[in-house]
Amino acid sequence: MSTDSIRERKDALRKQAHANRNAQENKDELSRRIVGAFMSLPEYAEADTVMFYIDVRSEVRTRNDLELALQSGKTIIVPWCNADGELELFRLSSMDELELGMYRILEPKVELRGLPEKQVDVQELDLIMVPGVAFDRRGARMGHGKGYYDKLLQHARLNTPLVALAFECQLFEEIPVAEHDIFMDRIITEDHVYQGRGRGPSQH
Repeated sequence: MSTDSIRERKDALRKQAHANRNAQENKDELSRRIVGAFMSLPEYAEADTVMFYIDVRSEVRTRNDLELALQSGKTIIVPWCNADGELELFRLSSMDELELGMYRILEPKVELRGLPEKQVDVQELDLIMVPGVAFDRRGARMGHGKGYYDKLLQHARLNTPLVALAFECQLFEEIPVAEHDIFMDRIITEDHVYQGRGRGPSQH
């Protein structure tokens, strides 16, 4: 499949996935179920440092469970997007360290981001929670097309599991993939935990 045709197919799937996700009912209830399944994973129990994304728009909602994660004794990390369009990582100690940013997105307070003790390298992460727009059951993921997470995830340790959260309505038969696309180790929906292909040699 050519690069152009992959892009066209992805654009169509992205539009459909957004429509499906926006129409999803009971988002709070289903999100609680999905995040609960994430926090019940053996990989979560074993991890010391865990990255949670903070939901935006109609994504699976994580903010309702962040407080619980903070109380679990684990080091909780959240990403934020800098002016260069790259994700940076922030060590979250309290929900009070977050505020609504320019696009009504909950993110670390500006005055805290530069503090050395708050900055984290992606190599320190033992488990990474990943958002996305659309997925297939092999673990293929499609984001918003800006590549924020692709750039971050390619620097994660190979033994760090990548676990995506999604509503069942965001799953498709097959997501077209390019050479650089990264597969998830797991995808958790309200109904299932799917075993993805991950980043092992079988991906290529």
